[in-house]
Amino acid sequence: MANILLIEDEEPIRRVMVKILVEENKTYSVTEATNGKEGFETLSKKSFDLVLCDIKMPKMDGIEVLQHTRKKGIQIPFIMLTGHGNVETAVEAMKLGAYDFIPKPPDLNRLLTAVRNALQVKTLVGENKELKRKVAKKYEMIGESDSLLEIQALIDKVAPTEARVLITGENGTGKELVAHQLHEKSQRSKAPFVEVNCAAIPSELIESELFGYLKGAFTSAIKDRPGKFEAANGGTLFLDEIADMSLAAQAKVLRALQENKVQRVGSDKDISVEVRVIAATNKNLKEEIDEGRFREDLFHRLAVILIEAPALSERIEDIPLLANHFMKQLAAEQRMEIKAFSTTAIKELQNYPWSGNVRELRNVVERLLILGRNPISVDDIKQFAPK
Repeated sequence: MANILLIEDEEPIRRVMVKILVEENKTYSVTEATNGKEGFETLSKKSFDLVLCDIKMPKMDGIEVLQHTRKKGIQIPFIMLTGHGNVETAVEAMKLGAYDFIPKPPDLNRLLTAVRNALQVKTLVGENKELKRKVAKKYEMIGESDSLLEIQALIDKVAPTEARVLITGENGTGKELVAHQLHEKSQRSKAPFVEVNCAAIPSELIESELFGYLKGAFTSAIKDRPGKFEAANGGTLFLDEIADMSLAAQAKVLRALQENKVQRVGSDKDISVEVRVIAATNKNLKEEIDEGRFREDLFHRLAVILIEAPALSERIEDIPLLANHFMKQLAAEQRMEIKAFSTTAIKELQNYPWSGNVRELRNVVERLLILGRNPISVDDIKQFAPK
């Protein structure tokens, strides 16, 4: 049931609106307040899904109620009720964050439509917040080792800036987690995070993927399509495995970074983009430059800040935390009972070489969840994480 707070000083208007809301939709519950001060106090004590608020009221007007509510951090849709001649004030309320305004006396259909739409928006906002929470949880960095804490401290310093970052490290060390953390802790966190795995895209397609193309640019180009740079406009573009990018594509990326402009394949028209680029690689770019496979000028553009993701062998004290984290996460995904690790099993995991790093550990934990005993023993580790 949706809880609605109606703040209105005119008793006949309140009576009509309550009648409309309650009789037309049995899932609405309406609480009444006779002035702005009373309404704000009620709003401060109880949770509501929507506020219907008159603009002109004694003690505290509707604009003040809206302002005080926002200052208190209460994010709830407001529909303002306005009498004749108060339309300009209602528009001002919209600029302050009100969802809509309705003239008095309210039209039945207009009122019900506005209420229904506002409640739908609140639901969508809540779902979006929950989705972002789940995404943030997915890319959480687990561990308490000195090397991980140093990286987290560096992320906290770098994320709020616009500096480009190059993340290096072996396969499976969690370079994408570092990239997500940089985005989530930046001023761009509400804008898109677009990821491109340069190693997974054929060299002949990487340019059209990054910069887009025009209809007819090549055989399968049946319509115009924007590229990843445009998709990430205002946000963050993560170029994973950038060392696998062709030299031709590298030259175009360099131009995009220098000029903040891209050209779609088949076009000579510049498109302005405003993107923060984060890149990652598991290769030694100094060696790639010496071998002529990577542009040195692009390296210097990308590597304003260098972050190296440590191998799991350098942070073995984090293995107990990681193993238990993956066990809980995977058990939830597989809808299985969580299995415990014996003390000796954990020590065995810490002695394992982990050439595939954190990613390999996660895979082993999944095998142990499905095939191992409970509690997981050293024998299970030896069987399902063979050296």
